[in-house]
Amino acid sequence: MKRYTDATTYDNSTPSVVTIGTFDGVHIGHKKIIERLVATATREDLQSTILTFFPHPRMVLQKDTSIKLINTIEERIQILEKTGLGNLVIHPFTVEFSRLSAGEYVAQMLVQNLNSRHVIIGYDHRFGRNRNSNITDLATYGMQNEFTVEEISKQDIDDVAVSSTKIRQALLDGNIEKANKYLGYNFMLSGIIIRGKELGRKLEYPTANLYIKEQYKLIPRKGVYIVQSMIDNKMHYGMMNIGVNPTVNGEGLSIETHFFDTSFNLYDKKVKIELLKRIRDEQKFESVEALKSAMQQDEEFSREYINSML
Repeated sequence: MKRYTDATTYDNSTPSVVTIGTFDGVHIGHKKIIERLVATATREDLQSTILTFFPHPRMVLQKDTSIKLINTIEERIQILEKTGLGNLVIHPFTVEFSRLSAGEYVAQMLVQNLNSRHVIIGYDHRFGRNRNSNITDLATYGMQNEFTVEEISKQDIDDVAVSSTKIRQALLDGNIEKANKYLGYNFMLSGIIIRGKELGRKLEYPTANLYIKEQYKLIPRKGVYIVQSMIDNKMHYGMMNIGVNPTVNGEGLSIETHFFDTSFNLYDKKVKIELLKRIRDEQKFESVEALKSAMQQDEEFSREYINSML
C-alpha cells in the first residue's frame, strides 16, 4: 500500500477507483467496502484508493477536543495495510480546504489529483463548502468529468455506522470482547513507555507505563485487562490496569501493564498493546497487601485464560 500525506503528491499516472471516508476502526463493515473497492480496481484495471482527511473535520471547524476515535491515524494506517488496498491518501483538513466549493473540490481532488474514473460513495455523502452537495450532485459532476459514481446502499452505510457506535459503546462499557468481535481484530493502545512512580515494582509487579500522545484516542473503561504485545518479534502476555491507582492515592489516569515472565527494559520504546479481555473494575483496597492479593488473583486468572487460548 502506498501512503500519501497530501493528495497533490499522488501518483495519478494510472486512473483510480476512489472511496472517501474516515474509516475509524477499519472494522468488518469498512472492510466490506474496501473489498468492493479493490475488486472494482482489479476488474477495471484501476488503482484502488481511499481518500481520508486528518485532523478530523470537527477538530478543525468546531475545535472539538472531546472527539474520541477508535484508532490513532498510525494505527489506522497499519490496519489498512493488511486489506489489499493500493493507495491511502491522508489529505490535511484545514479551514481553507473546508471553504472549497463542491465544484472546486471535485475538480482539484477527484479529477486533477486522483484521476478518478470511478467513485464508490455512501448514499448520504455530503461534500463542498458547508457540506451543501450530495451524491446526486456528485453524479452530475461525474458526467461532466468522465467518472462514474457507485452508491453504497443505506443498509451498508447503516451497518458501518451501527458497528462504529457499538464498538465505541463496548469500549466505554469495558466489553472488550464485543468490541474485538465488531472490529475483526484486537483493540489496541499504542504509545511510548515512560517512567512512572515504580509503585508496581514495590508490589513485585513492575509495570510498563504507556504514554499515548494522541489525546483523541478513545480509552476503554477503567479496570484490569488481559493483554498481549509483540515485542522484539515475540508475543508477550500480561495484565493492564487503566485507572488512577486509588489504593495508593494515584493522580491522573495511567495505563500500566505488567508483562509475565519478562525482564526487558522498555523505557522510551514504542509499543502496541492489544486488549483481549477485561477482568474487573479498578478498586480501592483497604491496604496495599489487599491490593497485592487481588493482583495475584488477577495474574492467576490471566494465565489460565492465556493458556486456554494457546
